[in-house]
Amino acid sequence: MELGEYGIYIRSGAFGLRDMFVSCVNFPERYKADIVSAVESIDIHEVIEVIELFKQTRARGGRIFVCGSTGSASAASRVLCDMLMRSGFDQAARFRILALGDGSPESEREHISKDRLFVEQLKNFAEAGDVVVAINASSNSPCILRALEYSASIGCRTVALTGLDGGKVGTLADITIHVGSTQAGTVEDAHVVICHMIGSYFLEFDQR
Repeated sequence: MELGEYGIYIRSGAFGLRDMFVSCVNFPERYKADIVSAVESIDIHEVIEVIELFKQTRARGGRIFVCGSTGSASAASRVLCDMLMRSGFDQAARFRILALGDGSPESEREHISKDRLFVEQLKNFAEAGDVVVAINASSNSPCILRALEYSASIGCRTVALTGLDGGKVGTLADITIHVGSTQAGTVEDAHVVICHMIGSYFLEFDQR
């Protein structure tokens, strides 16, 4: 045994315990670097374009629907919805925004395939001119693809937050904000940052 960094005793041996320790110490630093790189890859002009689209949609009383295909993406969508709804407190103009659910009652699951869950929700509420935002790290989720295809077919404007290689999702949306990372977890973190960028603008700087 020998005293290592941070006052922790470590042991070298055939099983590479020293390497394991060093790897554990270095991993957070590498992850932080990956996050910084991913955030720096965000095209701010695309973010501004989404902000302007949201302004226009709010001004004419249109609706915004946000959907995410994973737990992390759903969390990002709820962050965006919460911030935009709070921006309308005590204001005459408010956002009509809704985070679509990726779950459904048991009775509904028996009749609807999972790749159509967002589509069926959109059929109940979405109209031409509304905005649909899709958040998907893998960029090939069937339920997200179907949602964007349906939205475009009825005249909605579409926005996609993508990552990895961009996949099919990025080719379907009117505006795509792509995160340049090959790590799904890093992409998901950056998607939350993008949602905070947009939400913070309306909470802190929007002048009406």
